[in-house]
Amino acid sequence: MIAENRKARHRFEILDSVECGLMLRGSEVKSLRDGKCSLDEAYGRVSSGELWLIQCDIPEYKPATLWNHEPTRPRKMLLHRREFLRLSGKASERGLTLVPLKLYFNDRGVAKCVIGLCKGLKVHDKREVMKAKEAKRDIDRAMKRK
Repeated sequence: MIAENRKARHRFEILDSVECGLMLRGSEVKSLRDGKCSLDEAYGRVSSGELWLIQCDIPEYKPATLWNHEPTRPRKMLLHRREFLRLSGKASERGLTLVPLKLYFNDRGVAKCVIGLCKGLKVHDKREVMKAKEAKRDIDRAMKRK
């Protein structure tokens, strides 16, 4: 696991998720192997028949000096055509957003990103979730006492 967008689970309702590959430069891979990445402000965008990861901050790799990359450049995401068509069709609906949830290296050492199709939560929705969690916690405590 390189990075996880924990705020996304609080801000959005995740409807669907897909694992994607990333087109990265060498210095970006080295920086990711150091565990440096931020998905807080990142999002996905469908543009000209391709899926792009926008505003993902991968800091420069210091030893790369001359061949370094731009930290927040758009990065192309790789996925099967069938998955792309399904995801892009749903993402074009009003109120739905593509949000990166996790960034990690798989067992073969390839960088992967899990991107989710999300719908924003309203403040009252967040309150209801908090109330439900608190009620469940109280019930568990009561059951534990008996």
